[in-house]
Amino acid sequence: MRRDTGFPHADAENDFLRSRRQQVLARLSAWLRREPDDVNIMLPFTEVVEALGQVGERRLGLRVIRLDTVVGSVDRTRDFDRRFRPTSARVRERWERLARAQRRGEAVPPIAVYRIGDLHFVQDGHHRVSVAIAHHNDTIDAYVTEIITKIDAAGIRFRGDLMVKADRRLFLERVPLPGEARAAVVLTDAWEYTELSETVEAWGFRLMQDEGTFLDRTTVARRWYHEEFRPVVRLLRSAELIANRTEAEAYLRVGCERYRLMRTHRWDDEIIEAVRRGPRR
Repeated sequence: MRRDTGFPHADAENDFLRSRRQQVLARLSAWLRREPDDVNIMLPFTEVVEALGQVGERRLGLRVIRLDTVVGSVDRTRDFDRRFRPTSARVRERWERLARAQRRGEAVPPIAVYRIGDLHFVQDGHHRVSVAIAHHNDTIDAYVTEIITKIDAAGIRFRGDLMVKADRRLFLERVPLPGEARAAVVLTDAWEYTELSETVEAWGFRLMQDEGTFLDRTTVARRWYHEEFRPVVRLLRSAELIANRTEAEAYLRVGCERYRLMRTHRWDDEIIEAVRRGPRR
């Protein structure tokens, strides 16, 4: 429990030491629980933008933002952890100077952040964020610039999630699904987006051969979704072959098993029954 002495200099020193202890304990706790290495790592702004694909930006001006939405940095990922606790004594002098100023009630300038979805990434003001969190503040003033991306940032928690986002963005470039279809086709394994891309493109190639005409990617994506994906998902659901997977995961995994067993691209009751039985002994 924090106990203030009433002397800003001493209390600021205690604030910093407390924050450093919390950072060390958080690392130790993550190691003992065998959590992923990136669980306490701040999200790098550049990598997030590359994964999601930037299409534009706009300045929103001065806003009040929640500190629990500040999850990353433009260029200071080594100095602070995910909760903006100092990772070393390198930032101590400036950190304590700001802590003393806040304890004396001095005005603190707004920080500058980039916003992607509901997440914020600090451009300027890392120490101010760190001190505000150490003082248990809920919000902070910030000049906000919103980054508009090709795909949304929903579901990003750790650095490892960026791989899935990047592969989803590439999938949607190869298979440009419209809104409803885009939201329905979801995978949790990054590599499966590559497999599904190949599957859709192969389906489109067979369709063009059957019809003797060229179809662009948008047309192939639309027709695959309505003529292949939705009917197959209904079939899999009625056969209780989706289980706890997403619809896209069930489609891809059962489709691969179908071809392994039957060497066919057909979908019918005979195929479903063969997939359900599995390989013959």
